[in-house]
Amino acid sequence: MGKFVITKRKNGEFQFNLNAGNGQVILTSEGYVAKASCENGIESVRKNSQDDSKFDKKSSTNGKAYFNLKATNGQIIGSSQMYESEASRDNGIASVKNNAPDATVDDQTV
Repeated sequence: MGKFVITKRKNGEFQFNLNAGNGQVILTSEGYVAKASCENGIESVRKNSQDDSKFDKKSSTNGKAYFNLKATNGQIIGSSQMYESEASRDNGIASVKNNAPDATVDDQTV
């Protein structure tokens, strides 16, 4: 089962990672000033991860594939790691869709 892990950055902002059942990070959020905003971001991932149209498939300048997950308003909620191939990226999207809805939350800022 997947897990959202909330941490605090050196600059004091909160962020979350969505980890797959094997512990691999599959999605990383932006930085949030307030913890409540970070928690809202997690709920947005749960909701939007089930809509294929919310995944924006990209290629970086070095040719690696990645994706962004967007909210209804078009804002990026989270970004993936860089993948060697489009097939690997697509597997990452499938993993987010599979893990996000029932993922537990591990708040490491407490």
